[in-house]
Amino acid sequence: MKVQVRGKNIDVTPALRDYVEKRLGKLEKFLDNIGEAQATLVVEGDAQKIEVTIPVNGMLLRGEEATGDMYSAIDLVVEKMERQISRYKGKINRRNGRNPAGDVVGGEKIEDETPKVLRTKRFAIKPMPLDEAIMQMNLLGHDFFVFSNADTEQVNVIYKRKDGNYGLIEPEFE
Repeated sequence: MKVQVRGKNIDVTPALRDYVEKRLGKLEKFLDNIGEAQATLVVEGDAQKIEVTIPVNGMLLRGEEATGDMYSAIDLVVEKMERQISRYKGKINRRNGRNPAGDVVGGEKIEDETPKVLRTKRFAIKPMPLDEAIMQMNLLGHDFFVFSNADTEQVNVIYKRKDGNYGLIEPEFE
């Protein structure tokens, strides 16, 4: 696996780069088809943060951890990514019938832990500019809002980020 390491407000030393590559390289034993992982090391005040994105079969695995020490943040994000990969592989195995719901292991029945869609909402969406969508989301008290972008004529999602700013999700067609 190729690991692309970038720094934001931090100089990425060769030792730090090697540590990130070594730790993320361990994820290859869980998945064979990992392409290129992207790791961004960020320093914001006292917090040292790492953000990792790994594309796998058209899906994205993403992890983010922040601590006072970059090396411990790297260790924590690798643990988080291992858990994500484990969940991902479990879902794939269940989908392929290798671990169907209701299996019996050690005398105990294993229930299917796959989340289910419990509720469906339908609503009319009218074209609106981005600033109106943000205002509408805030008026509703939601963390995200689906709308038809008047500028692009596509369905978009605006969401509140942890840092108080907003994020915009736009479709990209291949």
